[in-house]
Amino acid sequence: MNHNASLPAPPRRARGIVLLGLAILAAAGALFVLRRPLMMSAPRCMAGRWHGCLDTFNGVVFMTLVTLPLAVLVAWALARGRRAAAGTSAWRMSLAEVGMVHGTVPFVWMTMMPGGGAGIVPARVSLVPLRDLVTMGALGIGGNLLVFAALGFFAPMRFAALASVPRILALGAGCSVLVESAQYVLQLDRVSSVDDVLVNAAGAVLAGLASRRRWRTTAQAPSRPPGVSASPHAPAAGRAA
Repeated sequence: MNHNASLPAPPRRARGIVLLGLAILAAAGALFVLRRPLMMSAPRCMAGRWHGCLDTFNGVVFMTLVTLPLAVLVAWALARGRRAAAGTSAWRMSLAEVGMVHGTVPFVWMTMMPGGGAGIVPARVSLVPLRDLVTMGALGIGGNLLVFAALGFFAPMRFAALASVPRILALGAGCSVLVESAQYVLQLDRVSSVDDVLVNAAGAVLAGLASRRRWRTTAQAPSRPPGVSASPHAPAAGRAA
């Protein structure tokens, strides 16, 4: 018996429905917990005010949730536009592109928010590994894990060249180094820490492992152009010609 054969359609569909239901429950639980701080920023965000909306964590999270339907619409438009060329992978490519942007930009925005002493307090660097983890706390570690989680989840689904754990790790670490360097250069009253890089990269890898079934299919897809025969007699025919 072939144990590597794919599951029949009904079990795959049932598993997909269960995962979707769990995701909806998790999102509903997060919204229930965050409803009060989000509603505090809602009036300013809906009025189009910068102060009190896009310069606060609550406001950025609120705007990320509000623009989620727009992100889905953009993904649908991209998939519809490339359906003829990309075929069945059009939706996957489009969702991956939109997911990378919509899931990463808000967290990078929050990371780059200046502190109260921005431009006054000298830039600070912490290069001792694991020293800052104690002061981060559970909330800080969880937030750092999410900074590049969307990038680690969707990037290997979109780009086959990134479909490996070491490359996802390098992607997350490289992007985190850029953010920490920008914090230092711009003197945002934030500590540029090596622990932030480690936790951000770990979050990207964990998210990449969560989508591994998807990006492994991308990485193993044949690279030959359409119309080229894969039969073993093709090279012989070419030599005969």
